[in-house]
Amino acid sequence: MHVIVTGGAGFLGARLIQQLLAGEASIEGQAITRVTSIDLAPCPVTDGRVESLTGDIADPDFIESGLIQQALADDTGAVCHLAAVVSSQAEADFELGMRVNLDATRTLLEACRAHPRRLRFLFASSLAVFGPGLSQGLSQKRSQPVPEAVGPQPRSSYGAQKAIGELLVNDYSRRGFVDGRVCRLPTIVVRPGKPNQAASSFASSIIREPLSGLEAICPVAAGLPLWLSSPRAVVANLVHALALEGEALGDWRTLNLPGITVTVNEMLDALERQAGAPARDLVRFEPDAGIDAIVASWPGGLDVERPLALGFQADADFDAIIRAYLEDEREEELDD
Repeated sequence: MHVIVTGGAGFLGARLIQQLLAGEASIEGQAITRVTSIDLAPCPVTDGRVESLTGDIADPDFIESGLIQQALADDTGAVCHLAAVVSSQAEADFELGMRVNLDATRTLLEACRAHPRRLRFLFASSLAVFGPGLSQGLSQKRSQPVPEAVGPQPRSSYGAQKAIGELLVNDYSRRGFVDGRVCRLPTIVVRPGKPNQAASSFASSIIREPLSGLEAICPVAAGLPLWLSSPRAVVANLVHALALEGEALGDWRTLNLPGITVTVNEMLDALERQAGAPARDLVRFEPDAGIDAIVASWPGGLDVERPLALGFQADADFDAIIRAYLEDEREEELDD
């Protein structure tokens, strides 16, 4: 079985590809034997079963070249759509966000619709589809878990683009064009490498940099609650979502992926337990109104009763997230 992953050169996409080829996932009982990555750069996974298709999925020339249609071969069983322009960048460049986060999603759905097989379509959404004023009868506190059925009220262009994408995937599924599954991702911590243009990038920086002896800046208040998940848990949940039969998901294909609610201060407490007070002292608070406006509009927790019942998983606590990051970093150093 063949699977396409957009954003396959990125941090999350590359790890998803590795897991898909590890033999732990199947589609309709068939093992995944090859993957095509579609991204601006080649996929970093060194595996002969991975083919890289480099290009911009939002570029009309790339789309009109027919390469996407060629990638959707007869043995294709699923498309995992992870490519996106992240939150702060989508807010700063509205046109770019609309092209990549919305137009490209519609293009991929249409390509899947034309395929003779009803393909599984995994769409990576975000808790950014929600805003601070959630729904009638719900607490206005950010710590109140948000149910899946609550209508999105995004307070950013990125959140709005993801919310529209969710509705498209659900409608294409309703009409039988694709077998969709939408996964609202928590903020993923700890991401390796350098900070990106996501508003939530600081959530990794305030852990990653101090663990390397470097100073980090936190642009939000210490008491701000965040909905977090480790890369390990997110990738495992994406693989599980892809493997699930559509009947198990029912008519509404949108899932709140499990996470844990942790305040910034609790994150730093865990950092201190794992690496000592000197590491915590490397974090400096410098308020940034722009970042705070975006991140503070996101809920501090989501209701995940249905996903947990379907076999999705959550991290035990934030200490476990830090330990997993340290273990993964050591493994990568040994591999190098």
